[in-house]
Amino acid sequence: MYSTVSDFLTEWKTETDNTLKIFGALTNETLFSAVHPNVRTLGRLAWHITQTLTEMPARAGLLSADTLEHVPCPTEVSAITEQYAKHADAIAAAVQLQWTDATLQEQVEMYGEQWAKGFALRVLVTHQIHHRAQMTIVMRLLDLTVPGIYGPSKEEWAAWGMQAAE
Repeated sequence: MYSTVSDFLTEWKTETDNTLKIFGALTNETLFSAVHPNVRTLGRLAWHITQTLTEMPARAGLLSADTLEHVPCPTEVSAITEQYAKHADAIAAAVQLQWTDATLQEQVEMYGEQWAKGFALRVLVTHQIHHRAQMTIVMRLLDLTVPGIYGPSKEEWAAWGMQAAE
């Protein structure tokens, strides 16, 4: 749970940059390639992450409406990326303008439970981390280059002339 707006904004910037890094490695050709009937496509995962940027904050009272709720998934990576970046920036601005360190302790109804606003922001961050991790597995299965996020990827180690740890 975040106890300060500053802590959230710092981590939000890092994690949105990481998500944009993953989105930047996607291709239109593989966006809707199915790797298994029970696994979402890269396009569906990327759009789910993006739609959550209006869904969760609207539930928490940060945004007035869930504007992406009924918007179908775009068919191009650039359109998904554009929507993601736009709404990620809007969240940062809204938190900075509307919430304070003190209001992060206030409770809001989220999915039938009472969550502190600071916890709702934590879930928003970890939600996209979780789905980014799923995306990297699908990317590997589709032979896409996976960028390093919290450390070098296999491809980055190779570019440095080194072998990645097994």
